[in-house]
Order: sequence, then C-alpha cells, then structure tokens
Amino acid sequence: MKYVKPDSFEHAATVLAAEEGIARILTGGTDVLVMLKAEMVEPDLMLDIKHLPGMREIVQEDGGFRIGAAVTAAEMGEHTALKAAWPGVVEGAELIGSTQVQNRATMAGNLCTASPAGDSVPAMVTANAVARLHGPDGVRDLPVVDVPTGPGKTALQRGEFITSIFLPARPASSGDCYLRFTPRTEMDIAVSSAAVSLTLDDAGTVTDARVALGAVAPTVRAVPDAAAALIGTKLDDDAIAALVTAAEAACSPITDKRGTIEFRTRTAGVLAKRAAHIAYARAKG
Repeated sequence: MKYVKPDSFEHAATVLAAEEGIARILTGGTDVLVMLKAEMVEPDLMLDIKHLPGMREIVQEDGGFRIGAAVTAAEMGEHTALKAAWPGVVEGAELIGSTQVQNRATMAGNLCTASPAGDSVPAMVTANAVARLHGPDGVRDLPVVDVPTGPGKTALQRGEFITSIFLPARPASSGDCYLRFTPRTEMDIAVSSAAVSLTLDDAGTVTDARVALGAVAPTVRAVPDAAAALIGTKLDDDAIAALVTAAEAACSPITDKRGTIEFRTRTAGVLAKRAAHIAYARAKG
C-alpha cells in the first residue's frame, strides 16, 4: 500500500486519477480504518488530504458556511454561528458514532461512504447543501442530494474528491431538524431517519419546505410531495397527515435484522412529523 501526502489539490487529483488499483481518501479515517482492520478492503493507495488549505476550516461565505472536508463533527458542534444557523445539520453530524469517533469523523466522509443510513446526509439535503469537488479537470460543484447513487456508490468521477461542503444562507424565520430511530441511543445505525427544513412568513405560515428521509431507500431521498404538503399551512392536522402519507409513500426499504419494511416505513412517517414540529418551533424562534 502506498501512502501519499500531496502538496496541493492538483497533485492529489493527479495521483488519484493515475492509481489503477483501489484508492481511499484519508480525512477523518473513521470508516476506512475500520475497513482496513476488518480486512474488508486493502487499498493500493491511501491519499491523505486533511492538511491541504481550507480542509480544516469553517468559514462564512455569501451569508452561508463553507465547511472543509476534514472538519470534524465535534468541531461543527463547537461552532456557535453554524449551530445557530443550521442546528439540524449539526445534529446529524453529532450522531455519527461515539464521542470519540466524532473527534475524527467528518461530514464529507459520511457523505462519501454513501450509506443510505448516513446520519449527516438528510439534513444536508434539506439545507440544499452543495459539495465542492476537485479532480483532474478542475473544480465543480454538485448538490449533496446527487452525490450518493447507491449503497457505497457515488457520482464522483475518477480522480475526484470532496474538499468542502457549502451550506447556503439561512432565510429569516427558518428552522431545521434531524431525527433518527435506532435500537440503542448511541453508536448505532439508523433504522429510519428524517430531516425537515422550513421557512415561515410573519404570520407563521410555511412558505418553503424540504423533507428528506434516510435508511428507507438505496440513497437518502428528498421527498418533494411531503414538503409540498406543508407549504401554505401552519402545520395543521391535515397538513401533518399529508406529510406522513407522502413520507411513507416515498419509502422503499428492505427487511433485515434491524427492522422490517413495515416498521421502517411507519417510523419514517412518525419521524418526519416530529421533525416538522421541531423545525417549525425553531423557525418561530
């Protein structure tokens, strides 16, 4: 196995594109090191990029936040302005593994692992987050919702890697929330999860909404019909019922030792309802 610590993004992209064997990116390492220890993968190349410029920084940009790909979940939780603007996004990141793991785990790494149950991804989707990719052909931006294409698979092209995640400016009177169901409180994988982001007018009516579900489809899934059910309402009973119906209809889970299709579908609707109420309360201040 080759270990390479590139001196620039361009160098990293060149090395990564040239590798014909198995390559892994090292930022936090919480997934790849576990896979190495379990002998699930034996990379030909380990590319360490966490030292490159901006990778460990959270900076304000255009009213939003650019979060370096090597910023840890713990660092996100300690950033007062980020947590105030996007509490749901930070909630998702802070549910990755244990406290010890969160001191290494990164939101970008969680995204690139492409697990349908990735805790940080649903809230990023509802935040309209955008991943910045560097590759042999330069830089491009890709909406987070389009990054995972299936379990363990992403839309990244040969030689590409994520350098940052951008969370856009938060409209006034907005709030978000991420919730999951797990058999255990900590260090467990979501059986189902839901994120909701809402914006209200002065009267408390929802003017914009986004809903995303995790662990109930091959990828984290945005649910436009569930969001549409909330727009123009104050989360009355009919709106919530329509939200739940749309959320359940969007589910296409599997049955495994963690839960049945029916259980995952039902809990996804319940979590979407609870997350909507919390996001609404946060939007009202």
